[in-house]
Amino acid sequence: MPNKKILIIGATGGTGKELVKQGLRAGYVISALIRKPEKAKFPGSEVKIFKGDVLDSGSLNNAIAGQDAVISALGHKRWFRPANILSSGTKNIIAAMERNNVHRFICETSLSVGSSFGRMGLYYTFFTIPIILQFYFWDKYRQEKIIRASSLDWTIVQPGALKNKKPKGIWKEGDKVGNYLWTVGISRADVADFMIRQISATKYIKKTVGISW
Repeated sequence: MPNKKILIIGATGGTGKELVKQGLRAGYVISALIRKPEKAKFPGSEVKIFKGDVLDSGSLNNAIAGQDAVISALGHKRWFRPANILSSGTKNIIAAMERNNVHRFICETSLSVGSSFGRMGLYYTFFTIPIILQFYFWDKYRQEKIIRASSLDWTIVQPGALKNKKPKGIWKEGDKVGNYLWTVGISRADVADFMIRQISATKYIKKTVGISW
């Protein structure tokens, strides 16, 4: 779909960088919302940068207006204390999309959120999530709840443990992905590939889909 305009939120993170790269490769017109544009490093001048913060709803309108879709790989590192960056930020994104009549929203969360609880394996279920990432995953849960309550054509993508590895180009996808015993994972590059494909796909509109190797 050449010339289709896509805004990527969280573009400086691991998955976000892959989204930018693969979105450009697919022929889309890519923009990125970034809090500190001076720290952004993207190839050439192909990416339009909007300075903004998802927690500042007023800074989102210019970035979202005129887009055909918004993809979020939003994250944060406030793992050991309560935070609402994901939920409040996503609420602001959705409100700005509705104001600007932009309907397609694709958002990365994680396996083991909501109905996929436990599908990251025993290590994540009984140690990593409750001990290290408790607040982070609780915010992801609220984030997903806000997305499902919206009027958008949303897709929630729940990857397994993210890895900085080369893409395989193949994966498992659906509502039964994961394992209750051992940890499942996938490369950020493959997650980005899958999310970019959803821009023009309809199979998972208003659905949550797990993805892993």
